Amino acid sequence: MSAGLIYIVEDEVKIAQILVDYLVKDNYDVKVLYRGDEAVERIMESKPDLVILDVMLPGKSGINICKELREHSNVPIMMLTARIDEMDRLVGLKVGADDYVCKPFLPREVVARVNAILRRVNRIDDEEEKSTELVYRSITLDLECFKCHANGQYVELTPVEYRLLQIMVSRPKRVFSRESLMQKCYKDDRIVSDRTIDSHVKNLRKKLAAADPSEEIIHSIYGVGYKVE
Repeated sequence: MSAGLIYIVEDEVKIAQILVDYLVKDNYDVKVLYRGDEAVERIMESKPDLVILDVMLPGKSGINICKELREHSNVPIMMLTARIDEMDRLVGLKVGADDYVCKPFLPREVVARVNAILRRVNRIDDEEEKSTELVYRSITLDLECFKCHANGQYVELTPVEYRLLQIMVSRPKRVFSRESLMQKCYKDDRIVSDRTIDSHVKNLRKKLAAADPSEEIIHSIYGVGYKVE
């Protein structure tokens, strides 16, 4: 049984093959892309469980690929960097990756990190299915009655506002693109603009601030979307 589908976007054939060998031993299905300009389309079509993405690629940089993927998807992304200072820069840019690994690396370490990321994602999904309550800092969401409390006070939310908050609170610190939030909130393929999501988030912030002015948990990520932290 496959442990999941991993996409590797890496132009160095030897590095890509080493990763393939180790991931296959761990029961993963693996596909490799050697150029950046075809990565976003292929990844969106295949919907892998995780992407391992090099920063320096022909055709399109890993940074731009990561940003584009975050506009459409919340697939876990691990970025490979050539230098420690480059890794610090990427973290500062907040491109939306879940983890960063500096070359040269131990293949087993990469596999261990892949396993850890996927365990975390799967655990969150399982907890969401089993739990009837979602708690983050001063916010409590009743998943059965669809009610929200902030700092112990009931906060009346519209269905879309509630869903937006539930999505972001379920994965703190993860950056959600506006498009991914639209897809998760509106299941009927209606046409919704970025401004609609921005408007809902603005109203949501006001309502939460009225209940608890000391807490600001929804943060804007310039050019990408929003996260809860």
